[in-house]
Amino acid sequence: MKKADIYEFFRRLEERDPEPKGELDYTNPYTLVVAVALSAQATDIGVNKATKELFKVISTPEQMLTLGEEKLKTYIKTIGLFNTKAKNIIKAAKILVDDFASVVPENRQDLEKLPGVGRKTANVVLNIAFGHPTIAVDTHLFRVANRTKMAPGKTPLEVELKLIKKIPKEFARHAHHWLILHGRYICKARTPSCPTCPVEDLCCYKEKTQIKD
Repeated sequence: MKKADIYEFFRRLEERDPEPKGELDYTNPYTLVVAVALSAQATDIGVNKATKELFKVISTPEQMLTLGEEKLKTYIKTIGLFNTKAKNIIKAAKILVDDFASVVPENRQDLEKLPGVGRKTANVVLNIAFGHPTIAVDTHLFRVANRTKMAPGKTPLEVELKLIKKIPKEFARHAHHWLILHGRYICKARTPSCPTCPVEDLCCYKEKTQIKD
């Protein structure tokens, strides 16, 4: 995709949604870490259902440690891999308390020291909680970057690094939200809604869907 087309792509998405928001519910940077860790291989809707009650009693890593692993499981048992996730969340809470004075660190290196937090999770936290212009490459964003030919790549990291170079600075903060939401609701995996897509004319996807008679 040409540089001018990339600019126009994000200009249109910004025009439609000037302040895009992530769809995970949270109350502060710590609960965002928990929510994002729970969202691995799970839907945002499913995570929000589980954390609705959890976040009524938990807002700090100390409270999570007091709750304990077994009680935590009762809140998140509807989420896939909840046993492993509960173990990681408790371990992460202890590290935050012991090594970071219970404050969620504002850098990727320290965030990735927390069990259950990888590069994508760290990028989400840095973007949403702290406003960093990071790119969190999930399956939706990966699909959009490759289909449009904006930043084709074989791995999430390759796509992320290409997007960082190509996205205009004025759109960098919200770019990952726009791309994820675009992939979730318009550029869907099986049946992309190309006829109603606001950037269809800029996209290089060869197998665009057509309006059926």
